[in-house]
Amino acid sequence: MSVTTPQAQAPQTPSGLLSTRPVWLVGILATLAGAVVTEAFALVARAAGVPMEAASPGATEAAEIPVGGFFGGVVFWSVAGIVLAVVLARWAEQPTRTFTVTTVALTALSLAGPAVAPHTATSTQIVLAASHVVAAAVVVPLLARRLANVRR
Repeated sequence: MSVTTPQAQAPQTPSGLLSTRPVWLVGILATLAGAVVTEAFALVARAAGVPMEAASPGATEAAEIPVGGFFGGVVFWSVAGIVLAVVLARWAEQPTRTFTVTTVALTALSLAGPAVAPHTATSTQIVLAASHVVAAAVVVPLLARRLANVRR
C-alpha cells in the first residue's frame, strides 16, 4: 500500500519574498537597510575617535557631520539608484547587468569626493570613502537580485 504525503512547502526566504515585490519597494527597503548599516558603521568610527568633520570643495573649514548624516546621505543618493533600477526593469534588455555595472562605476567615482575633501582629516576621508562602499554593498546586491527576477 502506498502512502502519499504532502510535500513540505519550503518557507520563503526574505529574498524570495522580495523577488515578487515591486522594484521601487525593494529599492526603498534596500535603501533603509543600507542607511542603517552605514550609519552604524559611522557611529562605530565616531566612537573610535575618528573626527566627523568634513569640508566640501571650496569650503574654508570643515563642518561637523551630524549623527544621522550618513543615514540621510544614503537615503538621498539611493533615490537615483531606485529610479535607475525602475527604469532598467522596464526597458533594459539586461537590467541586472546594466544596474550592477552602472552602480559599481558610480560607487567608484563617488570615492573621489572624500579623497579630495579639503580641511578633512585623513581618517575621516577613509571613513567617508568606506561608507560609500558599505552603503553600496548593502543596496546594490538587493536591488540587483530583484532585477534578476524581472519577467518580460
